Amino acid sequence: MRRYLFPAASIFLLLGLLIAAWQESRHPKPIALTPTLTGQVEYCLTCHSDLAQISNSHPVNTFGCVICHGGEPLALDADLAHSTLRGGKNPSDFSVVQASCGGSNCHSGTAESYSNHIQRATTSIQATYAGAIAIMRYTYGAQSSQAALFGVNAVQDGQSTSGITSLQAFDPAAETSPQLQLFGQNCLTCHLSAQPMQTGGRYDHFTGCAACHTPTQSVGLTSVDTSTAAQIHKLTTAISYTQCDTCHNRGNYDLRTMTFQPRTDLPVDRLHDFYQPIAQFTQCEYTLDCIDCHTRAEAMGDGSLYSSKKDIQYIQCKTCHGTLTELPQTRTLTDPNDLAFRLALLNPVVDLELGDTLLVTGKGEPLWNTRLMPDGTYQLVGKATGQVFSFKPVMGSACTQNGVDQSSAYCHTCHSVQR
Repeated sequence: MRRYLFPAASIFLLLGLLIAAWQESRHPKPIALTPTLTGQVEYCLTCHSDLAQISNSHPVNTFGCVICHGGEPLALDADLAHSTLRGGKNPSDFSVVQASCGGSNCHSGTAESYSNHIQRATTSIQATYAGAIAIMRYTYGAQSSQAALFGVNAVQDGQSTSGITSLQAFDPAAETSPQLQLFGQNCLTCHLSAQPMQTGGRYDHFTGCAACHTPTQSVGLTSVDTSTAAQIHKLTTAISYTQCDTCHNRGNYDLRTMTFQPRTDLPVDRLHDFYQPIAQFTQCEYTLDCIDCHTRAEAMGDGSLYSSKKDIQYIQCKTCHGTLTELPQTRTLTDPNDLAFRLALLNPVVDLELGDTLLVTGKGEPLWNTRLMPDGTYQLVGKATGQVFSFKPVMGSACTQNGVDQSSAYCHTCHSVQR
């Protein structure tokens, strides 16, 4: 009997070794990374080596993963590794953005160094939703003017230059109007701190910085990249109008019932995709991307608190086209440290050189994707598409505009397409 025990034990031992080897083969071989910014080993690439680099300005060898996402850097078990992630899959959510994206060398530096991105974004109208709250409270008699008093969260900004230095947190339960209570329950999903209603369609988006800088769909009207990595693990400054659409064109609120009515039509061309069929549009509006006209300060905020988006918008038709009596403002690049070079480096669709003459806003900001050409015309390169456009100034043309009136409605009288 004993002579059979040893072979049987050997067989069981061999089977145990084979099973152990098979189980071990199922675990990926650890891949270590030591990013230069931290000098600390992390093993995130063991499972995530197939992810594309998130952006050229955030190389993985420099940043790694943990400095932004958090997590347990030495863990090889997925659940343990992900147990302390900041913001889930979105470390730019405003609830954790300071820990993930902050720091004087990153995005919470000074205004003078052009690195106060978090402060600008979190005090912007898109973050506070102060304009909508003020209008609704004014409409239903809860306040005597449309000046902002409340935001979705309490905000303090002692350096605000708008006259508004703080906002109280809006509490719908404290309102006496049933309509305002409904507004609080159903309509606070448009600001960057709120988890938006996910419809599974092309108007879904993330919160925080990723709402704009992480595209959730491709630029094309019909081609949508369904790859999780392609949709999520990407940061870009080349923001297509389709990304702006995820907030600004996803539907309408029914103010009678205080409910959101998502857009369900499927646009077949750019003109119908740009806005819903409620207005007239000029060629630049349905040809360019939003970021080609609206500046970084208009889109992200300038660091001050405001009552309405209109209080921060200052780009006008004459910014690029001038008037009958004045050419648009320009500046010739003579300083290699000019902000225009930095912005062009972050979104490399143009190669700026010293001596180039750019259009500038009324506040002196460089419209770095525009240039004055030798023949007196102007050139604009699309920040999201790289498409090149040429245009002429109004001065010397047959235009009969009133240079004082720069409202879009006024210019639409002659230069619009009827939807």
